[in-house]
Amino acid sequence: MQHDLPRFDNRMSDAEALMWRVEKDPFLTSTFANITVLDSRPNFEAFVQRMDRASRIIPRLRQRVQPAPATVGAPTWVRDTEFNIRHHVRYMALPAPGTMRQLVDLASLITADAFDRARPLWQFVIVDGLAGGKSALIQKLHHTVTDGQGGVALSMQFLDLERNSPPPPPLPKEVPQAPESNSTTDLLSSTFADAMRAPIGALRQVRELLSDPTQLPGLGAQATATVRGLLAELNDVDSARSPLWTQRSIQRRCETLRAPYRPMLEASRALGGKLNTAFLAATADAAGEYHRQLGMPVETLRTSMAISTRSEASGGNAFTLARMLVPTGPMPIAERFAAINEAVSQAREQSKNASLDTLATMSSLLPTSVLTRIARAQSQTVDFATSNVRGAGIPLYICGALVLENYPIGPLGGVAFNLTMLSYNHSLDMGLNIDTAAIAEPERLQQCIQKSLHELMDYAPKNKVGIPAPPNPRVTRWLKKLRLR
Repeated sequence: MQHDLPRFDNRMSDAEALMWRVEKDPFLTSTFANITVLDSRPNFEAFVQRMDRASRIIPRLRQRVQPAPATVGAPTWVRDTEFNIRHHVRYMALPAPGTMRQLVDLASLITADAFDRARPLWQFVIVDGLAGGKSALIQKLHHTVTDGQGGVALSMQFLDLERNSPPPPPLPKEVPQAPESNSTTDLLSSTFADAMRAPIGALRQVRELLSDPTQLPGLGAQATATVRGLLAELNDVDSARSPLWTQRSIQRRCETLRAPYRPMLEASRALGGKLNTAFLAATADAAGEYHRQLGMPVETLRTSMAISTRSEASGGNAFTLARMLVPTGPMPIAERFAAINEAVSQAREQSKNASLDTLATMSSLLPTSVLTRIARAQSQTVDFATSNVRGAGIPLYICGALVLENYPIGPLGGVAFNLTMLSYNHSLDMGLNIDTAAIAEPERLQQCIQKSLHELMDYAPKNKVGIPAPPNPRVTRWLKKLRLR
């Protein structure tokens, strides 16, 4: 299934370079992971061979990062001449009793460990010893390699459609590799090209407009939209809204949740929206309930939502981030859904004018120390993050073991929690990555989210014709607030 893979270039995109640079601040790490629960022990040696084969098909898995000279321009990917597949594919076992809690805690520790920047940025661990004869696979990747959707495509290199699938055909002796050059001359040339590629005119316009916004009407329509978006992003210093989630740390805890796919989809349609809106509405509902239970009610919180921009021509990463305010005060979930549906639509439109790639290009000439301060300040404007990744709707196998559950662990990037959802075989599997300095009671938050998911699903039978309930005055007032922002 090589044709399903993203395009892996030898140079980082501006967005990937941005993620690489800001990670100098450990609060802003972009590593993500996935916990795959298996019904039995997979054939470990066969899995090592499959990943070795995958690393020959996908050059990125055998490449390390070569920083640009003087950190000017985007880093490049170069072949790791000391590549060892057994450094990246490992085996371990849980001590008895082998609970899910032990597995999730282990995955959290593995995910939090920083990558060795002198090696390729991925690591897969087969874990034995789960109760009931089960095993697991912990997949850990750096975001500069690919995003969640690209990671799903990459996983097709080791997934099977049957338990006893025959091994894939052998590769040719020489697998074509993408051309690359490690010479100092080429590195300097590409660095100079990067510097010249930066939109100097746009940078000058932004600087001038920051000092004199009255110049904005004089720009062309497209330039105006882009600069407005950039100004909105860079000037957005409104702090996060939670009165509880005020601290940040590098301490992590993960929780897992599941919901059936079909009832969630039917509820979304009945409410007049999409599955992603239902997911975000349940999360916002739960976040508000968490605050109320702890005696600190809050009417709104700010969330960051990943929006896929993937196409056939996309590289390893193809997404942008949209920030929005969501209602968290007491209200029926159908009303909350309507308000968030409107907020999501507005956020999608706004993100077109201030895409991650555009912002990354504008920040490419900033010193890393300045960039990390800006990124940290921007992260402090967001309370929590969500992401939705589309997976397979049929059963899959890994080297003889059936995949039972798939829990994604999204990066925090300075927010209180990240809830990422991955669809698999008629289920919605969710990984809740939590900063424990912000959220003192992770289990309570997990329980609130699970309760909100059930309440949302209960709506589907009450409105089977798919006609959303009419908004009540509270929703109308909320929508007016959104439009005035």
